[in-house]
Amino acid sequence: MDFFFYILFSKSLNRFYFGHTNDLTGRLRRHNSAHKGFTAKANDWKIVYSEVFNSKSLAYKREMQIKNRKSREVIEQLICSAGSEHPDGHVGRVTGSNPVAPTESHEVAFLIYLSFKNNFKFGY
Repeated sequence: MDFFFYILFSKSLNRFYFGHTNDLTGRLRRHNSAHKGFTAKANDWKIVYSEVFNSKSLAYKREMQIKNRKSREVIEQLICSAGSEHPDGHVGRVTGSNPVAPTESHEVAFLIYLSFKNNFKFGY
């Protein structure tokens, strides 16, 4: 089973959110539905970056590694480097042994990210 570390972005909040899951599509749906918690403040979350791992503990470890840096520059470099590494134009994801196919929402979210990158704030 694959596990994912992911970064979401909300245009309305101008904030990032970090997490891990084994169901990327379902988790995004839950972030954008009525619930309690930080992501409940908006319903326009988009996946701007994800990585695939073969265990939950590795995905969580990666989440904590990025979260603990609390650096806008680190997040921007991570997202941009993923985009520049893929000449096929699939931005915002890192391929692994069993990568998730990028979706149009990944690409749209990345374009939103680029258009607002100088004004980002982090939502911890």
